[in-house]
Amino acid sequence: MNFLHRAFKAMGTPCEIQLYATTHLQASQIADMAIADVHRLEALYSRYRSDSFLSAINRVASAGGCITVDTETAGLLNYAAACHGQSDGLFDITSGILRRAWRYDSGKLPDQSQIMGLLDRVGWHKVRWNPPVLEFPTPGMEIDFGGVVKEYAVDHAAALCWQAGIRHGMINLGGDIKVIGPRADGSPWRVGLRHPRDKESIMQTILLRDGALASSGDYERCIMVDGIRYGHILNPKTGWPVRRLAAVTVVGDFCVVAGSASTIAMLKEEGGPAWLEHFGLPHLWVDVQGGTGGSLTCSPIV
Repeated sequence: MNFLHRAFKAMGTPCEIQLYATTHLQASQIADMAIADVHRLEALYSRYRSDSFLSAINRVASAGGCITVDTETAGLLNYAAACHGQSDGLFDITSGILRRAWRYDSGKLPDQSQIMGLLDRVGWHKVRWNPPVLEFPTPGMEIDFGGVVKEYAVDHAAALCWQAGIRHGMINLGGDIKVIGPRADGSPWRVGLRHPRDKESIMQTILLRDGALASSGDYERCIMVDGIRYGHILNPKTGWPVRRLAAVTVVGDFCVVAGSASTIAMLKEEGGPAWLEHFGLPHLWVDVQGGTGGSLTCSPIV
């Protein structure tokens, strides 16, 4: 078997594809196809691109109106709606508008009145979703697929590789991972989990022969004020960052499930670990005091 490792950048993060194929040319062509699909999804759902379909949706949302979406977008909306229900409203793709109050490069906390003004435009329950029509009765809202689309892209790229005949490989988009079978010699892939307070420290190494892994934490974007860390995962009901858990990693069959579950656990604060246990999802959590727990601390997933 020929091994290919391809590094690239997408969705604002370093990414990589590792594949085993019969020939190096085959591996290279399949990697090109998978990477092109990741870039396709980025072009469709990036909030940074004015020509993305997400920006078109948000122009309608800002004015207050309705838009008909395609099948793929409808699938993402259906999944986001399911997560909203499973999380008691904490996983909410309309909450991205809160970032307008949180300027992590300012070093200052936002004014509460600004947060309250934005909260008036947050809430999936304020949106009317009758597939394929998405309607925004309340003007000034927006949606953000940031909590879904990267993980979906991982799963979709892995599926394309599988359909092309790959049986040994791994897709990694900024730490969101989907494994396509073990390495060619049957050994598992080794995934190191970074400590949320020490970038150079690996807390645990997870062994994966199949499935997916994703993490959420307060370390990606944050500000420190009076010795208190304020991260980027915002409670859509209060407009303020979560303060209980520092990081959560979840292993599942699909990256999109692992990713949303890890985010929901963060949002549920002290109730997050019990919520993950209820659904039987292998996980590891670290709280802001440095305490750890979860089933991944007991044994590797093989």
